[in-house]
Amino acid sequence: MPDVLTKDTRIADTRKVSPLLGALTIAGFMLVAVVLLSVMVGSRSLDPATIFAALAGQADAEAQAILWEHRLPRTVLGVLGGAALAVAGVVMQGQTRNPLADPGLLGITAGASLAVVLSISVLGIVTPAGYLWFAYAGAALGALIVFVIGTLAGRRRDPSPASLILAGAAVSALLSAITGVILLIDVAALDAYRFWTVGSLTGGRSLDSVLLVAPLMLLGAILVVAQSSALDAFALGDDMAQSLGRRILPTRLGGFAAVTLLVGGATSLVGSLGFVGLVAPHIARGIVGPSHARLLPLSALLGAVLVLGADILGRLLVQPAELPVGIVLGVIGGPAFLVLVVRLFREAR
Repeated sequence: MPDVLTKDTRIADTRKVSPLLGALTIAGFMLVAVVLLSVMVGSRSLDPATIFAALAGQADAEAQAILWEHRLPRTVLGVLGGAALAVAGVVMQGQTRNPLADPGLLGITAGASLAVVLSISVLGIVTPAGYLWFAYAGAALGALIVFVIGTLAGRRRDPSPASLILAGAAVSALLSAITGVILLIDVAALDAYRFWTVGSLTGGRSLDSVLLVAPLMLLGAILVVAQSSALDAFALGDDMAQSLGRRILPTRLGGFAAVTLLVGGATSLVGSLGFVGLVAPHIARGIVGPSHARLLPLSALLGAVLVLGADILGRLLVQPAELPVGIVLGVIGGPAFLVLVVRLFREAR
């Protein structure tokens, strides 16, 4: 009998793991495909032979400049930014138990935007590399304000999902209003800011910027991995999670810090990219189910594919010009969001 039970358990485990492995394999191939397309597609196409020659330093100077100064940086930015936003979306939806939760709800994007505008208007910084740390600091400050207000407003000084979402909405509205006032007063700052705020993988962004921010984003990813089982417990409610031995405040604070590190890094690198943290987790959840140990890796891959795919479309649709990736994501994500809302309302009936 024990042997039979062990065999049945192994079969059940295999059935659970197989969809994840299949989904990760397909998503991995999709990511490889969009990475190759991202390196190849542009105002000047690069064939695979030229790409390998440029990587080896044997191509002409123009091809090497295109690859190392433009295509590779924007590809790395797309992968990193998309994966970070998608993972942050999984954490947000898990911690708040709100399927429509998005990283922008925590005041991170609004805080980064205000900091960028201040750096442009007050200090005269106009390059993405110049206001990189201002964006990150603003994102962290916005998130900290939301967490403090959510904690003070929560029951027994415990930041509930509802108090965090309401605090995030209020703080985001306030910071966005301040940003708007500054832009009305200093019209010259609008030109530099509007290019950043629509989200882009180009415009002075380099691999050096990635190397500066990557350690903090890696720390955020480690915090998320450490909390994957806690997120499953949170899905059952705070009381049930506490009865399972989870400490609510430290766990929520850790998740909040992880989201801040991931979204702050992504926003400082590529600007404001909407819908990635909302759409990618829902696609992953429909494939592998609600377990966060399965959701997190698949969401990261799908987020990277989504951002890079949108960037490639932006290059192809209006050649020889380009559409910023944030605009393309808005066109794709808007209808997807409406479909998601309709589906959730139907399920709630």
